[in-house]
Amino acid sequence: MEVKIGDLGLAARVGPTGRCHRVLCGTPNFQAPEVVSRSGHSCQSDIWALGCIMYTALTGSPPFAGAPLPEMYQNIRDGRYPEPEHLSPSARSLITRLLAPNPAERPSLDHVLQDDFFTQGFTPERLPAHSCRSPPVFAFPPPLGRLFRKVGRLLLTQCRPPCPFTSKEASGPGEEGTEPDRMESSSEEGAPPCPESRVHLLTLGALQTDLADPEGDLAPQVEAATRKMHLCLDAGPMAAQDPPGEQQPVLWAPKWVDYSLKYGFGYQLSDGSSGVLFRDGSHMALHPPGGHVSYRPDQGTLWTFALRDVPSPLRAKLAVLRLFACYMQRRLREEGTVSTPVAPASPDFSLLTFAADSQALVLLFSNGTVQVSFRTSQTQLVLSGEGEAFLLTLWEPGGPRTGISYSLDVLRGHGCTPAIHQHLLLGLRLLQRIR
Repeated sequence: MEVKIGDLGLAARVGPTGRCHRVLCGTPNFQAPEVVSRSGHSCQSDIWALGCIMYTALTGSPPFAGAPLPEMYQNIRDGRYPEPEHLSPSARSLITRLLAPNPAERPSLDHVLQDDFFTQGFTPERLPAHSCRSPPVFAFPPPLGRLFRKVGRLLLTQCRPPCPFTSKEASGPGEEGTEPDRMESSSEEGAPPCPESRVHLLTLGALQTDLADPEGDLAPQVEAATRKMHLCLDAGPMAAQDPPGEQQPVLWAPKWVDYSLKYGFGYQLSDGSSGVLFRDGSHMALHPPGGHVSYRPDQGTLWTFALRDVPSPLRAKLAVLRLFACYMQRRLREEGTVSTPVAPASPDFSLLTFAADSQALVLLFSNGTVQVSFRTSQTQLVLSGEGEAFLLTLWEPGGPRTGISYSLDVLRGHGCTPAIHQHLLLGLRLLQRIR
């Protein structure tokens, strides 16, 4: 990556003493103290101007601006300017050296190029086109980046060619059989997370994630999910038989894979899209059709890319996402399907967190949907929607593979069966573990 800055409109030849004429010239915001004081200036004044340019590029405004000209000139002489706290220590240090009031204390160009700001940390190989409109995303630390790059290199070839990501194929019949066993954890140099052994769908604990709000507090989402469960539990007297239900399109995760000890928790939605909640709290999803990718860094803003425009630092995470999606598409059976077409998930739809024990797994999504999957009975329970659109959808072994949905009015009129009541209590217990 090269940046060339040139402006020779006020260039002058350096005299025998190493100084130019004592003249006041140049853009006022970028003039060095020796230029303002007319004490004679030379190449060190250009170093000062580089400091102003660097400050402006990193903050969006020049270091010396917004004041009457005499006051601004005094600030320049004193080297007095705002120091943004959001800049990295290496950036602040280099700016301080470049904007030293004494020209002799400023670094040479060779020293600038050897500064930690340019030699340490992450430097992108290239910048995507969208950087002209919005900041590029560089979200994870180098150690995690190296890990995911290795995963991408070693493991992505295990599932080539890439699986198609279409709603039709993603909702087709899956692999039948008993519940998969636990996927064995492997070392970095070991087997890929796409082994011949089958996948255990439950795990103890929950991923660390701070996606709920800037403070990383999931309490509002958990409380909303808890209220939904209480609405069902308190809807009416215990029903002796199943209440009347109907088939409704429901967005939920019929497939998932837990590799959270090393990488993250992957899932496939009923609309055919796939997502991964990574160990660092970030979330990435691949949406059909068209294959656009949405990414939200930990406590960060949602970014959406075309598949071909995913930034280089995120390609390793994309490789892990596609690997998980390929594994789920090819090797995992579905826990039920929905025949009614499901509206595609919005780009900001994501898995916030999960919790599990030996009996059940609960998934909490960003739109308020709660999914509870039970290990022994293989029953799936999904609570979705709000108000009049609220639905409790149930998949049971031997029942319709499309699932049966119950509105809140139906539950109030007929109540829940003892089995549904017990499922809700187990899900409620797991939700309380997330608090």
